[in-house]
Amino acid sequence: MSAVKFDEGRLMQVLVAPIVSEKATMVAEKNNAVTFKVLQDATKHEIKAAVELMFKVEVKGISVVNTKGKSKRFGKSMGRRDNVRKAYVTLMPGQELNLSGEAA
Repeated sequence: MSAVKFDEGRLMQVLVAPIVSEKATMVAEKNNAVTFKVLQDATKHEIKAAVELMFKVEVKGISVVNTKGKSKRFGKSMGRRDNVRKAYVTLMPGQELNLSGEAA
């Protein structure tokens, strides 16, 4: 599947933001994985190519989770949070991805 070429401009937009939470930190320590918020229509192959392009690491596997947005009240009116698509990117053994910005 590595023969498939993706548009580099599209790959730069696929990863929206890293997710930093207790669960994401536990997964990172346990499974050598990093969690990202990604575009709703991003595929696993696009996510893999984007991570490898932007961070220069080898990706072992990807799990994608779609989370429905919650309905919330804002005063008298009802609102709704956005749906979120998360990607758990597992890195190859020996690979490391530092999102904290610290110099290693």
